[in-house]
Amino acid sequence: MTLLGHALGQVLDSYRTCEFATLGKGGAPAAWPTAVERRDDGTILLTTSLAFAQKALNIRRDGRVALLFSDPTGSGLRSAPQISVTGRARCPDLVMAGPQGAEEYWRRLFQRQPHSRSYLSRPMRPLMSWYYLRLLITVEPQEVLTRPALDELPAAGAPVHTPGGRPLPGAAQLASLPTAVLACRDAAGAPLLARTRPLPTPEGYLVEVPGDCPVEPGPASLLVHRHDEHLNHMYNALVRGDLRPTADGWVLVPARVIEPMGSGGPKDALRVLRQAKRATDRYLARRGLERPKVEWDRFRSLAERS
Repeated sequence: MTLLGHALGQVLDSYRTCEFATLGKGGAPAAWPTAVERRDDGTILLTTSLAFAQKALNIRRDGRVALLFSDPTGSGLRSAPQISVTGRARCPDLVMAGPQGAEEYWRRLFQRQPHSRSYLSRPMRPLMSWYYLRLLITVEPQEVLTRPALDELPAAGAPVHTPGGRPLPGAAQLASLPTAVLACRDAAGAPLLARTRPLPTPEGYLVEVPGDCPVEPGPASLLVHRHDEHLNHMYNALVRGDLRPTADGWVLVPARVIEPMGSGGPKDALRVLRQAKRATDRYLARRGLERPKVEWDRFRSLAERS
């Protein structure tokens, strides 16, 4: 039985990406953007490459997850409601080298992200084979909530600075976009997600938390990400820190910034490719597995039909 009605399910399907939060080894929540497929049985499918398998490793340790559909770029919808989903996920340690079991997911990705079809060309295959070695993650929703559209978020106040003070970690990254996604925890330690407008203060970033988000103090993070109408020109950064209650509200005290893709320039692209190949090899080696052969013809057939 699905928790999403027909109309809300169609809105969810229109979103090109969502924010997906898992719990790290120490219980700290972290979110990253991803694409998903809603299935007829009410579950939600997403995938992760072996190069970025941390989500899968986190799920195998603690299956509690959260998803937030909050950035409607490319959806064609105006004032689309945000959709918050919390539930449990599973991720078998089965490396998929073809689209079997996720055909609709890949077909939709090739359709919505046209530039990804170029990865299938013969000249690109040696560089991009890691991209097609995937782990499948299935989420069983347990609670679904709706929130006001992104353009209805409360406006942030004016930044408060200390004379002569140093910029907060993540200041440049958070200033690049008007909103960010807060990943935090509830009283049971489960992840929660909420989009907010961070306000810099001398102590950290003041964040507005929705009333339906029962946040607790502890490790937290702020995610910023963007993409264009065709899921191109992507950028994401994560500001990790500690969420604390203050007289003015909840404040995230930042500690470090993670930019997995860097600025997106040529040097960063080469660095990411090298790191992705090494991370893929490391995942396979630790499990004593040979690198599977990517089923290029199956992927190409789906791309052509999309």
